[in-house]
Amino acid sequence: MRFAPFVLVAALLLAAAVRDGVDRWIVETDLPNLLTDTSVQVVDREGKLLRAYTVEDGLWRMGSPLAAVDDSYIDMLVAYEDRRFWLHRGVDPWAVMRAVYQAVWNGEVVSGGSTLTMQVARLLEDSGTGAWQGKLRQVRLALALERQLSKEEILTLYLLHAPYGGNLEGVRAATLAWFGKEPLRLTPAQSALLVALPQNPNDRRPDRHPNEATEARERVLQRAVVAGVLSDDAATAALMTPVPNQRREFPSIAPHMADRVVAARPEAVEHHVTLERDLQLSLEQLAAKALRGLEDRVSIAMVVADHHSGEILASVGSAGFSSGDHRQGFVDMTLAKRSPGSTLKPLVYGLSFDQGLVHPETLIADAPVRFGTYAPQNFDGRFRGELRVREALAQSLNLPVVLLTDEIGPANLMATMRKAGTVPEVPGGVAGLAVALGGVGLSLEELVQLYAVIPQGGLAQELHWQPEEITQERQRVISRSAAWHLGDILSGISPPKGASRNGLAFKTGTSYGHRDTWAIGFDGQHVAGVWIGRPDGTPVPGAFGAEVAAPVLFEVFQRIAPELTPLGPPPPETLIVSTGQLPEPLRKFRGRNALFEKPEDALAVAFPPDGATLEGGNSEVILKVKNGALPFTVLTNGAPVVQQSRMREMVVPLTGKGSATVTVIDAKGASDRVTFWVN
Repeated sequence: MRFAPFVLVAALLLAAAVRDGVDRWIVETDLPNLLTDTSVQVVDREGKLLRAYTVEDGLWRMGSPLAAVDDSYIDMLVAYEDRRFWLHRGVDPWAVMRAVYQAVWNGEVVSGGSTLTMQVARLLEDSGTGAWQGKLRQVRLALALERQLSKEEILTLYLLHAPYGGNLEGVRAATLAWFGKEPLRLTPAQSALLVALPQNPNDRRPDRHPNEATEARERVLQRAVVAGVLSDDAATAALMTPVPNQRREFPSIAPHMADRVVAARPEAVEHHVTLERDLQLSLEQLAAKALRGLEDRVSIAMVVADHHSGEILASVGSAGFSSGDHRQGFVDMTLAKRSPGSTLKPLVYGLSFDQGLVHPETLIADAPVRFGTYAPQNFDGRFRGELRVREALAQSLNLPVVLLTDEIGPANLMATMRKAGTVPEVPGGVAGLAVALGGVGLSLEELVQLYAVIPQGGLAQELHWQPEEITQERQRVISRSAAWHLGDILSGISPPKGASRNGLAFKTGTSYGHRDTWAIGFDGQHVAGVWIGRPDGTPVPGAFGAEVAAPVLFEVFQRIAPELTPLGPPPPETLIVSTGQLPEPLRKFRGRNALFEKPEDALAVAFPPDGATLEGGNSEVILKVKNGALPFTVLTNGAPVVQQSRMREMVVPLTGKGSATVTVIDAKGASDRVTFWVN
């Protein structure tokens, strides 16, 4: 008996030594890397997933914070896998004893006694479950993890690494692939399947082994009822729900923009952009619909932005992203430099308003003109004569805008485009008068940014996809009054056939050879653009911006909002008068060479216009003469054909097809002549 105190002391010392040894064993545990690579994600302005990328080993590894996972799923998981998870320190002795007892009683392993923490240890090191060495390592690592991490952090690791069949890891990847939804709100049937899958993910894949998946889910539901985390009625309803029969594709919304964003910041795991997911999806569907009936190599691009903030709300680079697509859908046509056709004309008029050259009510000539060897023509080859500047812009006539470009200077036009934040590219590097008609390279995104100037009262507005606030000072591109006049004119253009006259301000364009068709428009809140053409630059015969791109633009605005936001009122300095009320110099555009022109009452051939083309192989032409003293003598190609005529409108014979020069001489010897072509 006298040795009893010594035995007790020895036992206590031995227990302390064992405790210290175990403690040291746990402390000295080499922890695996807890910062595992996860799928890079691009999310919209509200955090909704647009696109995700697999990690290097081809896995979709997507976890989720506990706050973003349905509580009922967590409760069901703990009830089924480790009901004392919140109490033990990594190893549950009661579960271990139960597993040993069941193994002895049944002669085989019935339950493993692994805790969720031990399962996390196994997943982190990808260790097996059978060999005792592996199980011992899991115990050691589980005990170490419990000392380093909170229960919530351990559970979050499980939600990141648990396998759910195929190349799916993590609860978020599972819910997206099997249910097409985020894990925040799950049904009991969905939660039970997610609990069952990680135990045997490939043999319980619901798309390949639906019976096994259903049976495993049923066992989870039964235990959830016993644990009191699910009612009998809810479990019965869940049992009636079929398991998913196919795996869903991961979202690939705004793929071009997503690639662009990831390339800009390759080190980031989650990228936030200004896009609106629902609008983006809607426009991607519209893009596919818009190309029906068009040549199968034609593509489309669309950009929508809020011109107040400069945020890009939608960006569609093509109708389909597949790299094998004959439409070259992998090419982001929102960034491709193309000829903008007539879409730059409003900028020319805006600069002309600011320089005092014209006013919207100024009369301007739509007549043949030549600048050295450059003789521009209207798209249809016709001439309208004298008309108001407002009408010239609305009808997108070429000759008036070239006259104005000659006055303001192509270099000034280029500088203004750069001031608006665009980077125009000119073939050969030297800008000429053809810039006004599309002889320059701009992207769709740049054109939309350029048009944002107009509803922004003439101030440059940089478009951006990053949600950061732009703080740099904005440059003035045109005056407030010039911008208002442009919006007023463009909102009065007739809409495409079938579209409602809703007052959308818009302009269309078609590049040389029908290679590009455009429609750019804006209201009081949004600015948008549509491009349709072939990415390889091949012409699309018969395609016009007004007929192909404009109807799509109007539908874009219908999908942005049911009603347009009105444009603002004119600024106080805006001059709103008729042609007759304008100051004398603004009533009619004359240009810098007006001093060298003939007086208005001088003899002139009014028809046909100089440089015109007459169709039909006519053997004669109606000649109209204004001013001059009667009688008239008329020569065709130098030969007299009419003499002593007292008519100002007469029929003049022609010598045949080809070039014809008609000269008129009046009684005082004054003369005028025109040269035209007869087909």
